[in-house]
Amino acid sequence: MGIQNLYQEAIIFATIKHMEKEQKVPGTELPYVVHLSNVAMEIIIASCNSENFNLEFAIQVALLHDTIEDTSTTVGELKDKFGNDISNAVLALTKNSLLPKDQQMKDSISRIKVLQYEVWAVKLADRIANLQTPPPYWDIQKKLNYQSEAKIILKELKDGNNYLTNRLEIMIEEYARLYIGAF
Repeated sequence: MGIQNLYQEAIIFATIKHMEKEQKVPGTELPYVVHLSNVAMEIIIASCNSENFNLEFAIQVALLHDTIEDTSTTVGELKDKFGNDISNAVLALTKNSLLPKDQQMKDSISRIKVLQYEVWAVKLADRIANLQTPPPYWDIQKKLNYQSEAKIILKELKDGNNYLTNRLEIMIEEYARLYIGAF
């Protein structure tokens, strides 16, 4: 199956799943598929700037990365439709809601780090896409916490993809300058 078909299959599946909850990009009226396509765009560009990058795998993971965490999608459903590697990657990118909030990111990163570098790249791309204009209802502390999480992701996953690591460094600085008043 070609990359275009894999992309279409994954984006349609993810869009339908996120539409079930009428999920929007936080702080906007945009459908959640906009976020997914932004993450996918970062992955596509990273693949053009990287050697030995499995774009077919990474693009599916990028488009599906929030399906377990934010929708009714099960690991089994992803495994049946997209295979074991994709479902394992999406599961690693999913925060374990049974853990205390302050341990969820660390746990997810530890599960990401035992998988392919493309999974690391999706996490970097996700945070790049998320460092856009924060929702208007976020206070300064929420923005600082979000930036702090981004720095942890950068530190822990910097070896996943040089292009995305550089992009995330720039986005963290821009986020601080524009939304926190630093730099």
